[in-house]
Amino acid sequence: MESIVTFNTNLERKPSSLSWNYTIEVPLDIANQFIEKDNRRVICTVNEVEAFHAALMPNGKGGYFIMINSEVRKKLKLGDDAALIVQLQKDKSKYGIHLPEEMEELLLIDEEGSVFFHELTPGKQRSLLHIIGKPKSSAIRLKKAVVVLEYLKTNNGKLDFKMLNIAFKEANQMG
Repeated sequence: MESIVTFNTNLERKPSSLSWNYTIEVPLDIANQFIEKDNRRVICTVNEVEAFHAALMPNGKGGYFIMINSEVRKKLKLGDDAALIVQLQKDKSKYGIHLPEEMEELLLIDEEGSVFFHELTPGKQRSLLHIIGKPKSSAIRLKKAVVVLEYLKTNNGKLDFKMLNIAFKEANQMG
C-alpha cells in the first residue's frame, strides 16, 4: 500500500526577489521519507480537497518546503497563515506532473518529436507539460502540444522559452 503522511501546519508567506511566495514547511522527518537520491517529487493534498504535483524544495537551513501557487490558494480560499491539513505521497508518475492526453497521443504518433521531448531535462519536460495542460479546452491543449513538438523538431531539440512563446503567438495568428 502506498504511504500517505498527514500533518498540520500553516501557510507561510515569504518575500522573494520576484514577489511573494507562499509555502508549506514540511517537517524534516516527514520530508526525509520522500527523498530518494535526486527525486523529491510528491503529490500534495491540501485540506483533503486539492491535490497537486510538487517538489520538496530545500530551504537552505537543512529543511524542506513546498511552493503553493495562487491558483490553488484561490481555489481553497487560503489567506495568509491559513491552517492546513497536508497529505503527502510519493509522486510515481513518469514526468512528476499530469500528462495531458493530447500530448500523450502526440508522443505516440510523432516519433521525432517524442525523441526530442524525451532528451530534455525532467524539469523542462514538466514545464512544457504544465504549459500544455493549463488550458481547459482540449482543442487548445492539442494546439499547444503540436506547437511544442514542431518547435522542438525545427530547433533540433533546443528549447528557448522566449522563442517558444513567439511560436505560440504565430500559431494563434494563423488560426
